[in-house]
Amino acid sequence: MNNSTIENQYPEDTLLLDRRGENRVVEFMGINFAPIDDEVLLNRIIEHAEKQEDFGYFVNPNVDVVVKTHSNPLWQKLINEAWLCVSDSRILELLAKFSGITLPACPGSSLVENIFENVLKADEVVNIVGGDAELVEIVKQKYGLKNVNFYEPPMGLKDKPNEVEKCAKFLFEHPARFHFLCVGNPQQIMVANAALKYKGMKGVALCVGASLDFIGGRAKRAPELIQKLRLEWLFRLLSEPKRLWRRYLVEGPAIFKIWLDWRASRK
Repeated sequence: MNNSTIENQYPEDTLLLDRRGENRVVEFMGINFAPIDDEVLLNRIIEHAEKQEDFGYFVNPNVDVVVKTHSNPLWQKLINEAWLCVSDSRILELLAKFSGITLPACPGSSLVENIFENVLKADEVVNIVGGDAELVEIVKQKYGLKNVNFYEPPMGLKDKPNEVEKCAKFLFEHPARFHFLCVGNPQQIMVANAALKYKGMKGVALCVGASLDFIGGRAKRAPELIQKLRLEWLFRLLSEPKRLWRRYLVEGPAIFKIWLDWRASRK
């Protein structure tokens, strides 16, 4: 099927699943994305979690992840084995549009905020891997959560397979609808993928990076106008220049060559 016509052939509410019950995907720069918007995304995740189907994990690559995935086949493999993958980037959304593909940006921070505000029940079990005890306590108090299990893995997680395994086992030993993985990439995807092997594992693991920092008040999101102008990256760069200058000014621009090479390979 031509990716550019997928939305025309399938009404918005049928983009959730195909006839086999699997998520529809479009391949863009080597990653299989689901071409769905924020509302459909939230409904799909709730549906999966509430039915307590087999465990699956959710990823939402941004430009940084796509650039790094391009030079690391393992990242691509882990991402494409996810139960559901959407784009986190308005830049990717724009590049996809130029390629005739509809790929709505679904910011992970918006998804997490929506789940904490409107989906989680005060007494249900919630698992969090990553962040720190202080941040988790802030989030617990803000949303009135009474049953949060928290695990803080060591630094350098991606180079410590035993520690990745401990994180995955932690999820298995604490059954929940939602498992929030907040240890950055590729660590969080490695943990989620490692959990797949546990038989009887349920719920949805959401690989959502720094999203707890936003809902916990440690970091501020760009104003809505800045987001609509696709300048959220600039807002973050100005907010944390020492930490993010290399990502946005040195590594990030490589996305344009990757995109051009991808387009050329399709001709």
